[in-house]
Amino acid sequence: MSTSSSNSMYDVIGVGIGPFNLGLAALTEESTEVKSLFFEQKPHFEWHGGLLIEETTLQVPFFADVVTMADPKSRFSFLNYLHEHERLYKFYFLERFHIPRREYNHYCKWVSEQVTNCCFGKKVTTIQWQTDFAEVSWFEGELDSRNGYFKVETEDMETGEVDYYYSRHLAIGIGSTPSIPDSMSGQARENLFHSAEFLQNRERLRQADSITVVGSGQSAAEVFLELLKEQHLYHYQLDWFTRSKGFFPMEYSKLGLEHFSPDYTDYFYQLPQKKKDEQLPKQDLLYKGISATTIADIYDALYEYSVGGETPPVRLLAKTEVVDVKEIDQGISTKYQLRCSQWEQGQTFTHESEVVVAATGYQHSIPRFLTDLHSLIGWDEKGRYIVDEIYQLKLNKDIANKIFIQNGEMHTHGVGAPDLGLGAYRNSIIINQLANRDVYPVSKRTVFQQFGVS
Repeated sequence: MSTSSSNSMYDVIGVGIGPFNLGLAALTEESTEVKSLFFEQKPHFEWHGGLLIEETTLQVPFFADVVTMADPKSRFSFLNYLHEHERLYKFYFLERFHIPRREYNHYCKWVSEQVTNCCFGKKVTTIQWQTDFAEVSWFEGELDSRNGYFKVETEDMETGEVDYYYSRHLAIGIGSTPSIPDSMSGQARENLFHSAEFLQNRERLRQADSITVVGSGQSAAEVFLELLKEQHLYHYQLDWFTRSKGFFPMEYSKLGLEHFSPDYTDYFYQLPQKKKDEQLPKQDLLYKGISATTIADIYDALYEYSVGGETPPVRLLAKTEVVDVKEIDQGISTKYQLRCSQWEQGQTFTHESEVVVAATGYQHSIPRFLTDLHSLIGWDEKGRYIVDEIYQLKLNKDIANKIFIQNGEMHTHGVGAPDLGLGAYRNSIIINQLANRDVYPVSKRTVFQQFGVS
């Protein structure tokens, strides 16, 4: 295994290249004031590849690309992407704000291929904060015990080659990982998998005699709808269980959408942490519900399949929690037995299914590469990052080096943290901190309503 070191001191190194760090990469490349480099272990950009189902759309308008809300004139905008691909007139006649999810992924991949500061196929393995300047003796800038630097170790995913890079600051944008509840995780294998792997398992699903979708929200609904549309071809039993109160639409009124604004983020940030933790679970329908369009498509399909008194083998059951799952050996095949509880009735029942798709959400975990920085980072009593108003992690040392977080701050900044429409706003704040001036001015008073008493 060979090693090498970069003789460059970057202003910021980003770990993970999802839409948010991709936007940071594009905006820093255009501003030229911030020297940046970004790493991603995947071989190329891919955004929720297992759920790039045909005819599914983003749940936010196309303005929520990686740059427009910070710089509408950027060459990395979605409109310029359409122009470069000779699709402007086609999009014009489409007359839609919500673009196909597959096209959004293709757009982001296009951006990742245009910028020069994104490195794919490189996994960040460790990061250390250092004040040993002998290792960076080639650096001509000012460094002292308060203004150290981060040493970033990477591993090439193909060759195993180890490289070292150096930066004043970090931007952590690794996103979230699929989460399967403890009641099901012990059985997770080829016939029980997360909805994030839906497309990879499509052929297996078509061969099943029974399929159960577990979970609520948009992903569960899209998976169920796709399975429902093919049920008449493959003749499987199809069930959908959710512990939610019903199959309800996401809040999408215009005043409701104002919760995904800088104004609401500022308001939420000022609340006591206890109040934030109480409020977030009550806001599920702002970001965890199902689009009204998808609900309508499901209903329309069910109606179509019931013409002439037909009764397709389909069941939708809300207020139902999967308490336990065990595998049943049936000789040449296996099935899963789900022990379920209808919590409103207080009634339990068992259900068998050959395949289970767990559309059970995502979780934010602390990455291993931060192990050596654990004592430097401040943590709250629940083991979460303490994040300040401008998206910096609180550090336990008074140093000039900063660690910014992308989509790991819902507990401090509210429901807008994972929203694509606020990515450019957050990146504007981060870049302005890095450049020590307003490279991308941020708007004040972006909504009509007032969220708190001044």
